Amino acid sequence: MFGRIREMLIKEFIQVFRDPQMSILIFIPPILQLIVFGYAASTDVKNIATAIYDLDHSIESRELVSRLAASGYFDILYHVNSPDQITRLIDENKISTAIQFNKGFSEKIRGNQTAVLQVIVDGTDSNTASVVLNYGGKIIQNYSSQILLERIARQSGISQEHTAVEDETRIWFNENLESQYFYVPGLLAIIIMLITFLLTSMAVVREKEIGTMEQIMVTPITSAEFILGKTVPFAIIGFMDMILIVTVATLWFQVPIRGSLAVLFLSTFFYILSSLGFGLLISTISKTQQQAMMTTFFFFFPATLLSGFTFPIENMPVVVQWLTYLNPMRYFLIIVRGIFLKGIGLDILWHQIGALAVIGIVTLWLASKRLHKTLT
Repeated sequence: MFGRIREMLIKEFIQVFRDPQMSILIFIPPILQLIVFGYAASTDVKNIATAIYDLDHSIESRELVSRLAASGYFDILYHVNSPDQITRLIDENKISTAIQFNKGFSEKIRGNQTAVLQVIVDGTDSNTASVVLNYGGKIIQNYSSQILLERIARQSGISQEHTAVEDETRIWFNENLESQYFYVPGLLAIIIMLITFLLTSMAVVREKEIGTMEQIMVTPITSAEFILGKTVPFAIIGFMDMILIVTVATLWFQVPIRGSLAVLFLSTFFYILSSLGFGLLISTISKTQQQAMMTTFFFFFPATLLSGFTFPIENMPVVVQWLTYLNPMRYFLIIVRGIFLKGIGLDILWHQIGALAVIGIVTLWLASKRLHKTLT
């Protein structure tokens, strides 16, 4: 038995690494993807292109504009003279926000009345628009609070330092709210699944296309031995990619690893197991490599969208939330973010690791049963 598995392993490694370009594609693209996606995958909204339409031209309006510019979130690029200019700039994607001060803005402030200004936001990207409104609202609210405190201080004669209320906040696990700390560990899950998926989904169907499946069928190898011979090389490649990605994440992006590396390796083993199981199942079902490739991407993109990488699972419809329990990436994202940022261990993560183990064993068993029909 072990001799047959050893020969299968040797055959798979030779087949994978006999092409130098294939060897480069296995290890170099994951690193490049991590670097590119690590910078691209960010929800931080800064330097918001902004136009100012000031009909008041007062000290108060200029003060608020200077506060917006000093915040670092708003980049004041244009001062316009008409609403048509705002419309044109938004249509040309030159700005995403415009702030309009109507005449009488300062007079209402000085007259103890409510002064109104208009914040115009391009709602094409609803998420960015919400963030912009939140940032702008906080800056305007702080300005309004300062005016109110100054007014109370003048009327009562009490120093405004004694009338203010300050809140002290404490952020756990990601103190500077760096979005890269959230997304870079998630990219580990995406890249590992993509690499192992692509490799294993082609494994069995390639044997069918080049005609070696018939030769395997006449050998005494069992379907379980064949599956082991196909999965172990790709599992080793997956672990090597994981080590490279973790190294880049910690040294390049400075993402901390606060948890146990042993738990990370254990969970990665079961995650790779589940990914290989799905890949081999696709490979045994597919008739051609093209069909296997299309099926792989048909599964991979929904798995990414339903993993919680970009969109919170809690915000999804209940039926879709139930579907995510079949997605191994869902569990691995919880694991890697917990290990990297929170430093939690097996006492917390055993549910997710157990789910990955069940998914991996079941999918490999299904792939073995499917392959058994082919070999008999």
